[in-house]
Amino acid sequence: MDVIQLKTLIHVAELGSLSKAADRLHTAQPALSRQIRALESELGTYLFERHGRGMVITDAGREVLEHATRIMEEMEQIRSAVAGGSASFTGRVVVGATPTVADIITVPLVSRLQSTHPKLAVRFSSAFSGFLLEWLQRGELELAISYDTQPLHTVRLIPVMMENLVLVGPREAGLSLDKPVHFSELASIPLVLPSPRHGLRVIMDACSFRVNIKPSIMIEADSFGAMLDLVKNGFGYTALPLAPIYKQVQAGELSAAPLVEPIPSRKLVLVYPADRRTSPAAKHVGEVFTQIAADLVGQGIWAGHML
Repeated sequence: MDVIQLKTLIHVAELGSLSKAADRLHTAQPALSRQIRALESELGTYLFERHGRGMVITDAGREVLEHATRIMEEMEQIRSAVAGGSASFTGRVVVGATPTVADIITVPLVSRLQSTHPKLAVRFSSAFSGFLLEWLQRGELELAISYDTQPLHTVRLIPVMMENLVLVGPREAGLSLDKPVHFSELASIPLVLPSPRHGLRVIMDACSFRVNIKPSIMIEADSFGAMLDLVKNGFGYTALPLAPIYKQVQAGELSAAPLVEPIPSRKLVLVYPADRRTSPAAKHVGEVFTQIAADLVGQGIWAGHML
């Protein structure tokens, strides 16, 4: 039994397919098949049931999977224990973030890293959470800053904060950060929201269900920039985190107000791979991001609370 076999087990169990796991791990499918068979041979039991549509993990496989996940976590803790603090990180860290988060943290994150670790390069990628998770699992990212996802054995989630969404309108709307708006009032307000596949829309739909209203969604737009342009030009209101629009609100280009009863919110997390080594530099980038988030929450620029 070796770590490569355990890593293969984790990915095949999650994807239910050798071919999909081979594509994610950039490995030939026969090689993964041999690793699974070797593990089953050593343990003396079948870990998967094979059928035409893929592979389904057995009860014995689930038990082995839990141990395999803990082993990967222990290995990462061993690395962290001996890594210590580097005087100056070098190399490159590849980070992914959702569009609204990227708008908030790119400049302050780069500024802090360059002041303390000038030889550390950072490459940013921006996409929706689902794409970030896929890129992380394929080894194309070292760290993703994303909204909460379902627990998976292939990733390690570190909660950062609960982010509140605020109601955003044109400057003529006269919304104020000092005057909350009850969520039920959205029944009579024209809204500009993302399509149902977007996480923000899921949150808004769930809150609408809780207060038994049917929101008046006039326009659907999956682009952050498009939603803001539509709001500025008087086509409706939207709901967004405060931080990426804070400067525009302060400048009077937009107006915003907290939403209450209920408060639409979502959990922001750091996502690291659980099946491979995380570099000390990538961990440091995550720690710096958390510090920046705490500063912005403390200043009232990022609505929500730290976890």
